[in-house]
Amino acid sequence: MKKVGALFLMVFFAIIVLPAFITSFVGDSQINQQEDIGKNINNKVESDNKENIKVIKVLNAQTGEIMELEFEEYIKGVLAAEMPASFEIEALKAQAVAARTYAIKKMNQKGSEDLKGADISTDPSRGQAYLSKEELKKKWGENFYTYYDKIARAVEETKNQIMTYEEEPIEAVFHSTSAGITQSAKDVWEVDVPYLKSVESTGDEEAPSFEYETVLSKQEVYRLLKDKYPDLVIQDLMQQIQIIERNSGGYIKKIQIGNKLLSGEEIRKLFNLRSSCFAIKEEGDNLIFTTKGYGHGAGMSQYGANSMAKQGKDYQEILTHYYQGVQIKEINEIEENILKSE
Repeated sequence: MKKVGALFLMVFFAIIVLPAFITSFVGDSQINQQEDIGKNINNKVESDNKENIKVIKVLNAQTGEIMELEFEEYIKGVLAAEMPASFEIEALKAQAVAARTYAIKKMNQKGSEDLKGADISTDPSRGQAYLSKEELKKKWGENFYTYYDKIARAVEETKNQIMTYEEEPIEAVFHSTSAGITQSAKDVWEVDVPYLKSVESTGDEEAPSFEYETVLSKQEVYRLLKDKYPDLVIQDLMQQIQIIERNSGGYIKKIQIGNKLLSGEEIRKLFNLRSSCFAIKEEGDNLIFTTKGYGHGAGMSQYGANSMAKQGKDYQEILTHYYQGVQIKEINEIEENILKSE
């Protein structure tokens, strides 16, 4: 009887206990090994992500510092600086794509010497305006989180999207307000750019900056002209200013002042006018320049874009209206991806 009992215990151990022990030991080992592999994979992904972060070098025009910023975070700072956060979300998306395209174009151009090795400047005349989160907190105050969430949404929902023409990023120029019709690149810079044509822009007249008066003394006007054009010959200032030609949008193409034939853009910059769509009148010792619109007038009108968004147009419709014949693509779809990890 004892032999039977001992035999039974041996069989039980061999059939039940030993396999269970082996399975448990091997199984735990495999699980631990799989967990280690998983951790290694996650660590590698995190490492790769850090290595693949897309960076843009931005020259701070005020401090001279070169900031290395994550690309999409930079676009958020540009969008917040360049367009009112109170605008419609589709207008903000359109501006985000335009800002991203503009930055990519600058990065492709490899920067100039005055950028000190940076890709782009925060000086709007040489790049795009940019505000950090700290600066935006001061600007927006208690509205910071509401506005920043809206800005972030516009950037994230258009992530990596840019405008191209013939497989190249475009010159995505924009301005605050048109005179009701935008200008072509040929009108502004005397260069024919196929996607920068003159188009209608409704709703701009509702912008607070649509019509504006700039008052300059005749003495100041004469001084500015002589400083810029020392060979200027003029006797009677008002009598010797004549508008020669306007384009279809009302912007001045050519204006005669004394012995100088100048463009409307030259006068806009010289007298710091809001637009080259202007009229001049004399009042005592002053000249009053009444402008319509704000900015050079080419590309996208921001207030026009906001008006289109209010009418139910999405950001793609807005962009393809102001930039004729362009395609909206992912950055990695263009032949040479400037943000590609090296």
